[in-house]
Amino acid sequence: MTTTEELAAFVDAVSHEDFSENTREELKKRTLDSLGIGIAALGHEPVEDIHDTCRRANPGTSCTLWGRSESASPVGAAMHNTALTRYLDFMDSFLAPGETPHPSDNIGAVVAAGEEAGATGEELLEGIGVAYEVQGELAWNAPVRDEGFDHVTHTVISAACGVAKMLNLDVEATRNAIGIAGTAHNALRVTRTGGINEWKGIASANAARNATYACLLAQEGMEGPKNLFEGQKGWKQVISGDFTVDLDPACSRVHDVMTKRYVAETYAQSAVEGIIELAEAEDIDHGRVDSIHLDTFGGAALIIGGGEGDRYAVETKAQADHSLPYMLAAALIDREMGNEQYEAERIRADDVQRLLRTVEVEEDSTFTERFECGEMPARIEITMTDGTTYVVEKNAFQGHPTQPMDWDQVEAKFHATASQFDERRRTEVVETVRDLESTDLDDLVGLLA
Repeated sequence: MTTTEELAAFVDAVSHEDFSENTREELKKRTLDSLGIGIAALGHEPVEDIHDTCRRANPGTSCTLWGRSESASPVGAAMHNTALTRYLDFMDSFLAPGETPHPSDNIGAVVAAGEEAGATGEELLEGIGVAYEVQGELAWNAPVRDEGFDHVTHTVISAACGVAKMLNLDVEATRNAIGIAGTAHNALRVTRTGGINEWKGIASANAARNATYACLLAQEGMEGPKNLFEGQKGWKQVISGDFTVDLDPACSRVHDVMTKRYVAETYAQSAVEGIIELAEAEDIDHGRVDSIHLDTFGGAALIIGGGEGDRYAVETKAQADHSLPYMLAAALIDREMGNEQYEAERIRADDVQRLLRTVEVEEDSTFTERFECGEMPARIEITMTDGTTYVVEKNAFQGHPTQPMDWDQVEAKFHATASQFDERRRTEVVETVRDLESTDLDDLVGLLA
């Protein structure tokens, strides 16, 4: 039976000394990837709204706001910096049969708490490892999507565990923090259904903020519901059903996390990669395309194919990056799927608006079975106006756990996403993350200010 005591004992037990070299490498890659994505999000309106709110509601001087010449409280920094890493939808993902959370949603809060505590780079790796392990185990064993809850319902618990590790809370205080976070902050799935709006890209930042606040309360002695999971009307009874987790102090779940190659919803990655490869190989003229048919797995058809709302009415970025019809149309025309494809002018252009309406998305039950066994399958058939057809099928994509990006590829992605920083500064960030064991966290956040 999963309990707050089990999670808190796990948090206490984790030590970087038990991490393999491969696990250390993966945790560093997750960190570098998240920092680059965060820097790329600076200047986008919803992120600026968070920044302005943070200045009003969470003033402070202890924690760095990435990309700003300002600081905030740990709570404010957790929300601001998590909003950066999440907003563009370029973050990492954990692939479980019934849930697909984004473990990088934990990093902003863990870094903020570590800065507050004066942590070392090795301690940062511990906190991130804790959060990724808890997030992965909850996603795999206690999916909540079908019960009407958003995946950030997991994030508030995993982030609380990571923050508790950074603040060096004892087992009882960590139990209290998990109890407060998991009782008070359960997000509804409506965030990602129907007509999607900008809260979709900010919800995890709210979870990170709440997790950090719960830990600060527990640090001051606030007691929380320690029977969060098993108690009457508790998490298992109301939200998830019964479940158990198998938490590994070596934090091996990070190896099951994917890196996005394209700025697109997680389940679109194979299809986007496939249609770009096909368009380039066959030099397809989008003006002569009659129809595009995608066979995909159940989760993709549900979330971004139309099962949870109209995915053909696309006018905003929040709608576009959760619409398979839009992403496939834009990727075929532009042969790319980056931030430029989500500019308002691009989204509303006649060519992509016409083509997206030719896209048909259909679930293939065998693809659903393959997804649940670890693949991310997609089959695309493009039919031209003269009857010619082109077909491509993918099992996964570059960045999937079966085809992981190596350090050089993650570093290249960082340099591309963090282009608001000059090359010298980017190189210093890369070198600092690569050598986290020999640095203090202040050395890293000093480069992000």
